[in-house]
Amino acid sequence: MFFSDRRQAGEKIAIRLDSYRGEEPLILAVPRGGIAVAEPVWERLGGEIDLIITRKIGAPFQPELAVGAVSGDGFVMINEQLVSRMNIPEGYIESRAAEEQAEINRRLRLYRGDRPFPSIDNRLVILVDDGVATGYTLLAALRSLQQKQTLKLILAVPVGPPDTLARLAEEVDELVYLEAPPHFTAVGQFYVRFDQVGDAEVINVLQKAWGKKK
Repeated sequence: MFFSDRRQAGEKIAIRLDSYRGEEPLILAVPRGGIAVAEPVWERLGGEIDLIITRKIGAPFQPELAVGAVSGDGFVMINEQLVSRMNIPEGYIESRAAEEQAEINRRLRLYRGDRPFPSIDNRLVILVDDGVATGYTLLAALRSLQQKQTLKLILAVPVGPPDTLARLAEEVDELVYLEAPPHFTAVGQFYVRFDQVGDAEVINVLQKAWGKKK
């Protein structure tokens, strides 16, 4: 299956989640691409829409290799086995985590201003992204949410490799996906249009949801 764009993927995800309409879910999008998938989910189900941002901590001299990740609430997830094998000093992890946390805070201020975060406790929480590849930063987001007293935690993504989806399914109460192709290269290969989502689009969706002028 190919999706024409993120919105169409979100509309298909929303149909799969239709049983939760009227339950006032908190829909958390992973920006930037995830917001375009999450918008039609919010439009169909109602509730609230907001953001969750995680950033990976790259290994020394191998920034694409994730040895950890940090979330917006300060939660830090470390791959202890990899850190030990690479003999990465604790100070490096702390320094990189602080740098990534600062970037998360900058982006949250850009997108959200000073708006208070909605309560997560005793809420149905639906985490939405435009797809998943390795799943490491999504895993960090889920682990962060697991620290809260959510009523139910759902992960909704249009597409991802079977092994990654299987691992993430163990972290949530429910996993909703549309495609799990065995020959997976990148999320973008399953979209006809996969243009980069800009900051302005993220802000626009949030402002519309929060009842502000575009």
